[in-house]
Amino acid sequence: MVTSNPFSSMFGRSPFQPLLAHIVKTNECADQLLPFFEATLVDDWDKAAELRENVTRLEHDADTLKTELRLNLPNTMFLPVSRSDLLDLISVQDKIANKVRDITGIMLGRKMRVPDELAAPMRDYIRTSVACVAQARQALEELKDLLESGFGKNVSDVMQKMIRELHTLEHQADDQQITIRRQLFKLESQLPPVDVIFLYKIIEWVGELSDRAERVGSRLQILTAR
Repeated sequence: MVTSNPFSSMFGRSPFQPLLAHIVKTNECADQLLPFFEATLVDDWDKAAELRENVTRLEHDADTLKTELRLNLPNTMFLPVSRSDLLDLISVQDKIANKVRDITGIMLGRKMRVPDELAAPMRDYIRTSVACVAQARQALEELKDLLESGFGKNVSDVMQKMIRELHTLEHQADDQQITIRRQLFKLESQLPPVDVIFLYKIIEWVGELSDRAERVGSRLQILTAR
């Protein structure tokens, strides 16, 4: 009896189908971060633990998709783009989900609650970083359509516009990070030193979400330029 690999069959439609499946999981993982943060603000650690479990499950699903893609990716001759470019793209995407896992793990494990003075700016900062991930997902969806339509000019223009919007969001996240770090600096003397160290780490990691989402966009630009 002949059996088929359902994951391999995805490549028959488009080599970007499994990449899309992966970034959808990555995006869903990132979407857990803001409600997780809100739960920590009100010391609802049961809710935070539930959301952390969601993150762990989605990150595991993304890891599985990454492994399957690497094992089933056809040879370059069967792909419209470089195999190494696709592998690089999946690696960058995967680091987004990994970072969400790291953020929620540290905050839950230490029962971290950001100071009230930082709650609103951190909320906006997280929202912007998660929006970067969503924009990267949309850009990849656009590239899939672009490839299937033969790089039509109008579609290409739309995708380039989306990537510019991604860059704008990433710069906004950078500015928000700078502002929050300055605010935290003013509060340092009022907080336990160890808490300050971990707060700076969380601020940095949230910024890495937007940085890595922007890298996804940059790699999509490279793919369309070849």
